Amino acid sequence: HKVNHRKKVLLAKSVHAEYRQVLTTYIEKTLGLSVIEIDYQNGVTDLTKLEEKISKDTSCVIVQNPNFFGCLEEVKKIEEITHQAGSLYIVSVDPISLGLLVPPGEYNADIAVGEGQVLGSKLNFGGPYLGIFTCKREFLRKIPGRIVGEATDKEGRRGFVLALQTREQHIRRERATSNICTNQALNALRAAVYLSTLGEKGLAKVANLCLRKSHYAARRICQIPGFELAFSTPFFKEFAVRCPVPPNKINKLLWDNKVLGGFELRRLYPQLENSLLFCVTEKRTRGDVDRLIRLLEGMV
Repeated sequence: HKVNHRKKVLLAKSVHAEYRQVLTTYIEKTLGLSVIEIDYQNGVTDLTKLEEKISKDTSCVIVQNPNFFGCLEEVKKIEEITHQAGSLYIVSVDPISLGLLVPPGEYNADIAVGEGQVLGSKLNFGGPYLGIFTCKREFLRKIPGRIVGEATDKEGRRGFVLALQTREQHIRRERATSNICTNQALNALRAAVYLSTLGEKGLAKVANLCLRKSHYAARRICQIPGFELAFSTPFFKEFAVRCPVPPNKINKLLWDNKVLGGFELRRLYPQLENSLLFCVTEKRTRGDVDRLIRLLEGMV
């Protein structure tokens, strides 16, 4: 909005529901912008609906890749539709997935954001976490908060400083891009340690483990009579499954056997009745998946 002064935001329904709720609270209630949600088709943003809704009044298009269902969006086609209308292209990413997937900069996204919890932080019952926020160079001055830049001291030694801070951050605060910046430095440090420990090829290895293990789990689940994938679109580490048994009964059985089951999708998407969203990461072993399969087989 600060870049093009337009009043409409197109938001894919395949974006995490909690992200959508927060966005609506901020931009509808505070900025007075209108949020228009774009439906999904086969687990990803419906491009026909996007083309119908986008206009010269659209400030930006927001998608998530991989999305809430774990499916991979058609990011390049969305970029073409978005930029043809002169709108900004914003993508929410899973940083682990970037060990394998093309990064947002390579398909011309204007802004990329993400949840940094997966970079070495524990779940901690919901926080604290760190956010990831990056953009094209021409939008740097619009970013809220502070940017850390690399510099050298008078003796030529490498160091880091807070860069691109406006005076308004400290003095004329009513004109500041941000004057409420939570300190996530400890979480950012943990993420830096995690990535340094992984090394140059480690992130790709973790991403590949997530991909292989989730697809193994999906394949085994779908071999059980009555279970099938809800979408045929390629996925990363989350996948939606239609179940022959009510999801709450499945989760009760799994919980009783000390297994955390899938997310009941009807809570957020009523049309996905009897569907569970599973997630398999590098932390799970083949034995863990096989145990899940035995429990599911026992139900049918």
